[in-house]
Amino acid sequence: MPMPENIGIIDLMLAVPNNDTSNFYDFIKPLLMDDESRTMMKMPAQYMFKDVPKTGKQDDYLAYTIAKMDEFGIEKAMLGVDEDQYASQNEAVLKHPDRFFGSYDCNPNNGMEEVRKIRRLKEQYDIKAVTAFPSGLCPQVPLNDKRWYPIFVACVDLDIPFCPCVGVPGPRIPMGPQKVEHLDEICWFFPELKVVMRHGAEPWTDLAWKLMLKYPNLYYMTSAFAPKHYPENIVKFANTRGADKIMYAGYFPMGLSLERIFKDMPEVPFKDEVWPKFLRENAQRVFKV
Repeated sequence: MPMPENIGIIDLMLAVPNNDTSNFYDFIKPLLMDDESRTMMKMPAQYMFKDVPKTGKQDDYLAYTIAKMDEFGIEKAMLGVDEDQYASQNEAVLKHPDRFFGSYDCNPNNGMEEVRKIRRLKEQYDIKAVTAFPSGLCPQVPLNDKRWYPIFVACVDLDIPFCPCVGVPGPRIPMGPQKVEHLDEICWFFPELKVVMRHGAEPWTDLAWKLMLKYPNLYYMTSAFAPKHYPENIVKFANTRGADKIMYAGYFPMGLSLERIFKDMPEVPFKDEVWPKFLRENAQRVFKV
């Protein structure tokens, strides 16, 4: 069951670093109540990531990112894009469509303007997914809230997946909006909507795999987890009835280095036939890349 080489990995969560990350998490500050989160942490879940990558100053951060991808066999990566931020990532998607494809992190509090924005970003950047951090929104929006429905309809119309963070969030903010049980109603009422869980689904991973078994439109990516910490029941599900459901996503440079990820990766006990699906083929099919 060794990890295969030269497979052309697709990474569903990566970012282009830059020389100023001081305001990267400003959006979440209004929700932080404890002093440590507000004043001491460089990232709001730093207590969980003891070795946050230090990329150092680079003359060309995009070239640096591509070189790191080449080093670890990553053929393509999904980057967040937007209209008024993430300039380096917007450029990467436009200039290097063979290496990068875009996603947009949405805010349903913006109503129909957010739907129009999603459609504009699809036209400009050919985004392949809409992502979401329900607990990190101000105000928070639980996944079973009706404010998400226009977003879901837009994703169905554009035939792109919806990728929400689920499970207890790392930052010290309320977890209620990200309960895995909310996905049951979403997948039932929107059978044409492809939903891909982000950020682990813990501690409700038994419910996560049970719902994936129940709904053909529900999937899981491994974002923000070092491979040695992939939930055992998710790995078991991939090795049994869920080989077509589980996809690789990293967390570089937000919390994990590619060195750490791919040092651990060969120890994950996937079956031989699961590896190519996990590292590449499932993402190709679900995200149409």
